[in-house]
Amino acid sequence: MVVIVEAPAWERGTGGEDPLNGRKLRVGIISPYSFETPGGVQLHIRDFAQQLIERGHQVQVLAPGRRTADMPLWVHTTGSSFAVPYNGSVANLSYFGAAGRTTRQWVRQGRFDILHLHEPEVPSLSHKPLLRGFAPCPYVATFHASFDSYPLALKIAQPYLRSHLGGIRQAVCVSEAAMDTAIRYLHPSTQVQIIPNGIRASFFDQADPCAKWQGSVQAPTIGFLGRMGEERKGFAVFVRAALNLLDKWPGARFLCAGDGQEEARKIVHAADPGLEEHMEFLGRVSDEGKARFYRSLDVYVAPQTGGESFGIVLAEAMAAGCPIVASDLEAFQAVSQHGRSAMHFPAGDGAACARLIGNLLADRSKREALAQAGRERALTYDWGKVTSQVLAVYAKALRSARRD
Repeated sequence: MVVIVEAPAWERGTGGEDPLNGRKLRVGIISPYSFETPGGVQLHIRDFAQQLIERGHQVQVLAPGRRTADMPLWVHTTGSSFAVPYNGSVANLSYFGAAGRTTRQWVRQGRFDILHLHEPEVPSLSHKPLLRGFAPCPYVATFHASFDSYPLALKIAQPYLRSHLGGIRQAVCVSEAAMDTAIRYLHPSTQVQIIPNGIRASFFDQADPCAKWQGSVQAPTIGFLGRMGEERKGFAVFVRAALNLLDKWPGARFLCAGDGQEEARKIVHAADPGLEEHMEFLGRVSDEGKARFYRSLDVYVAPQTGGESFGIVLAEAMAAGCPIVASDLEAFQAVSQHGRSAMHFPAGDGAACARLIGNLLADRSKREALAQAGRERALTYDWGKVTSQVLAVYAKALRSARRD
């Protein structure tokens, strides 16, 4: 039976601790997904690596795909990847050919104290160091994914994965939903703890609002951020909510940030061509633009319909002091403490979403109270605290290796 740490590690401590007592590590981090296309796991790895570097650790990251001009020098790539549908999205992986040899050679040359594997159950680079007999340093793994229904492929591969993942000493899951999935295929000897994704809380809190994105009493701004072409991100639900809301708030503006504008416009046109004049498509926004986006809205909407193991967009919007209306996914409710710092509607119900948005728009004091509760909750996910908790896991893995 997988050993689960009794209390989630992230609920303990206040951040800034040094579980390693001053020791500086050489840390190798392997991403299963290409950095060419933004995604939650890649952004998590990037931000965590930066936190480690700021604390004086040496960090190298290996990922599939090609280098791009904006990649840090400490990110290394294999030069190629292939796209496959995965958990309601499209993942760019690297598995065949020389991927395994390249990965193991990179690990050997790195002479790491810790090797941190992300999503090692995915057929990509994170899986490659887990051959029996290849263990040049302790392995720690982070599991991000959760599934609305457990995939048949993982069910079939479960015995193989349990055997292959036995070299992982410590496992981190970003939420209870991710843990429920991971423990199905983790080796019984692995210790598992929940540590959430991190955010730079002050970065969002201190961002300047953008005047052209700010609304007014008669023309409030309601925002969506995500890949609009992916069904599970819920853009179609957002569109239905917009149509319902315009009956009582005819001046409302709906700001849509992210990829997939072409698909989004088709969804809007199919719902009601007249809705297009209320929709503003901003395209992909930078980190700075995202923070300003949250800070400028009257209400942020997270209408995802499934496949979410965490609610990073909720945590970010909370840190920016933005009132949130979100679907009632398990992962989202965990972030909001079951409605204390966000309002929830049944996933997929655009009319219910619109009612909650309207309730907030009509009550400024309620919006302000929800925003304040969100700011306080967001501090739970600040990188200072999260990084210390992950370093504590590293310390346990190192102690275990010395005992062996």
